[in-house]
Amino acid sequence: MLTLRPEFLQIAEQIAPGSRVLDLGCGDGSLLALLQRERQVTGYGVDRDDANIAACLDNGVHVIQSDLESGLSMFESGSFDYVLLSHTIQSMHDVEGILREMARVGRECIVSFPNFGFWQNRWQILCGRMPVSDLIPYQWYDTPNIHFCTVNDFDHLAGQLGFRLLDKRVMHRGRLVHWWPNWRGSVAIFRLGQRG
Repeated sequence: MLTLRPEFLQIAEQIAPGSRVLDLGCGDGSLLALLQRERQVTGYGVDRDDANIAACLDNGVHVIQSDLESGLSMFESGSFDYVLLSHTIQSMHDVEGILREMARVGRECIVSFPNFGFWQNRWQILCGRMPVSDLIPYQWYDTPNIHFCTVNDFDHLAGQLGFRLLDKRVMHRGRLVHWWPNWRGSVAIFRLGQRG
């Protein structure tokens, strides 16, 4: 069964029909399956989890089993129009490295992540607990999240690394947030162009 998160439709809107797409940390392949159906894309998912690999195959998604921490050396430079990293960057050890690799193999990069600056997350910390929510469902002791990133943090990092910001969307419960997005948005989506 496909898992369609609300931001998937916002990501799909930004993908040109017929593009070549690489979906890193693709999970069960839901996003790539949506893009194949709605935007007629071709491409691959990459994930390391055995259950996710099986789910991708069941969902008709071409998938490669690999650990993203080892890089994307299996792909030639410029192989894809878009490289996606959805709800995975916060669990990566080498964030800068994966962003550089994404820029090497793709023309554009789309990164989505839970915004740890969202007011409900801040409130839970003020109350003395680490945030737990639908988007951050783990307890502090079993979380794969090792980097707690806000919208402003990622904006700053992308600029530092020389990416061109092509689009930034911040959402909460499927709706775009325009006013105080770092405070009021629970999910961020950045579309980045080639580094200068």
